[in-house]
Amino acid sequence: MVVCSSPGTTHFCFFVGVLPPPPSHPGREPRQAWPTPAVVAMASEDDFHHSSNSTYRTAGSSVRTDQEALLEKPLDRPPPGLQRPKDSFHGAYVIFFSLGIGGLLPWNFFITAKEYWVFKFRNCSDPAAGEESVGSDILNYFESYLTVASTVSSVLCLMANFLLVNRVPIRVRVLASLTVMLTIFLVMTVLVKVDTSSWTYGFFAVTIVCMAVLSGTSTIFNSSVFGMTGSFPMRNSQALISGGAMGGTISAVALLVDLAASNDVTDSALAFFLTADVFLGLCVGLYLLLPRLEYARFYLRPAWPAHVFSGEKQPPQDPPGAPSAAPGAHDSSIPPLRPILERTAGLGFCVVYLFFITSLIFPAISTNIESLDKGSGSLWSTKFFVPLTTFLLFNFADLCGRQVTAWIQVPGPRSKVLPGLVLLRTCLLPLFMFCNYQPRVRLHTVVFQSDLYPVLFTSVLGLSNGYLSTLALMYGPKIVPRELAEATGVVMSFYLCLGLVLGSACSALLVHLI
Repeated sequence: MVVCSSPGTTHFCFFVGVLPPPPSHPGREPRQAWPTPAVVAMASEDDFHHSSNSTYRTAGSSVRTDQEALLEKPLDRPPPGLQRPKDSFHGAYVIFFSLGIGGLLPWNFFITAKEYWVFKFRNCSDPAAGEESVGSDILNYFESYLTVASTVSSVLCLMANFLLVNRVPIRVRVLASLTVMLTIFLVMTVLVKVDTSSWTYGFFAVTIVCMAVLSGTSTIFNSSVFGMTGSFPMRNSQALISGGAMGGTISAVALLVDLAASNDVTDSALAFFLTADVFLGLCVGLYLLLPRLEYARFYLRPAWPAHVFSGEKQPPQDPPGAPSAAPGAHDSSIPPLRPILERTAGLGFCVVYLFFITSLIFPAISTNIESLDKGSGSLWSTKFFVPLTTFLLFNFADLCGRQVTAWIQVPGPRSKVLPGLVLLRTCLLPLFMFCNYQPRVRLHTVVFQSDLYPVLFTSVLGLSNGYLSTLALMYGPKIVPRELAEATGVVMSFYLCLGLVLGSACSALLVHLI
C-alpha cells in the first residue's frame, strides 16, 4: 500500500507493507526487484502507526503532517533474516523507567534532606546551638552554594559529554558515572553518623565537592542514556523522562513521611541515602541487563549512513548473531554541532522557555505561598501545607503529564501550536504572584483568597511542564539522522539545563518585585 500526502508542494510517499512480486512474462527472466522509484522511499523500523520515530494516534490530517515531518529521515531497514523483535513483558520500558528514577533520585534526596543539613551545619552534638554555631554563616547560604556548584558542574559535564559521544563508548560513560555517583553516596551515608561539629567548614567543603561531582556525573549519566534512547522507539524516551519525574515524587513522599514519623534527623537522612545507594546499585544491574534483551540488541545495532540513494551500495550487513554496538561507536570524530542546532532550534526554544518559567516559579515563589489559615495553628496550615501543595503536588502532576505522552503525542514537532502552548505558560507567573506569597513588600494585594488556588495553579504548572517538556525532549533525537541521535540527546539536555539556569537566576529578581 502506498500512502501519499502533499503538504504544500512537497510530496511524501511512504511504502507500507510488502509489495507483491512483479508479474512474470513467458520467455523472460524474472526480475529480482522493482525499479528504483523517482521519489526516495522512507521506511520506518516499526509500522506506520508505531515506528521508532513515532507513536502517534492518527487523528487527522494535521497529525499526519507532523508524522511525516517526524519521519523525514530514512531509517535503517533490518538486515535480511533479522526480524523486528517485540519488547517482551515491557522489559526495556521498565529498565529505562528505572534508570530515569535512579538518575535523579540521588540528587533529589540530596536536596530534600534540608533538616539534616541544618543540623549538621549548626552543631552536630547540640542542635539547639543555633546562631552561635560556627556553621551559621554557611547555613544561611548553603542552598545558594549547592545551586552554583551543581549548575557549573552540570554545564561543564554536558559539554564534555558532547565531545566524548563518539570517542568514549556509551557503556563506559554510563557505568563510570554510576560508579562515581554510588561512591559519593556511600561516602555521604557513612558521614551521616559521624560527629562533624569540630570540623564544620571541612564538612561543608566535602559536601560541596560531593554535590558538584554528583551533579556532573548525574548529568553525564542522564544525557548519555537519553541520547541512547534516540535509537529506540519513542516510548522508551518517554519511559526515561517519566522515571525522572517519579524520582522527584518519591523524594517528596519521603519528605512527608519524614515530617510525620521521624524524630531523629540523622535517622531520616540515613534512610534517604541508603535508599539512593540501593537505587544506584539497581541501575548498574539493569543497565548491564539491557543488552541481553533481544529487543534492545536490535535497536543498538550500528547506525547505517543516514541517506542511501539509488545507485549507492548499502553497507555490508551484519549476520543476525553478530555482537551489537551503540550507534556511532566506530566514529572517533566530534559530532557536528551546527546541523543539530539548526534542526532542533524550535524544540530547543520550547525546552529552554518551559524550564525557564517553571524554575522561576518552583521553588522560589511556590514554596513561600502560605496557607491563609496559618494563624489557626493546625498541622495542615503550618507543617504540611507547603510540602503537600508544592513538592508532592508539583512532582505528581509533572509525573502525570509525562506519562500521558505514552499514549498521546500532539502537537507534533513542526506544529506552531507547541511553542504557542509553551508561551501561554507565562500567564502562570502573575497567578502565583497574587496568591498568598509572604513576605510581600511591593505587591500588597492578595487576589486569590483561598488555599484552593495555589493547589490548582501548581497542578497546571506541573501537568503542562511534564507533558510539553517530554514532547519536546522526545522529538529532538527523532528529527535528525540516527547516527546523530545520541549527540542530539546531549544537546537537548543542554537546552534543559540552560532553561533551569536562566530561571533560577531570574527568580531572585522576581522575588524582589513582590
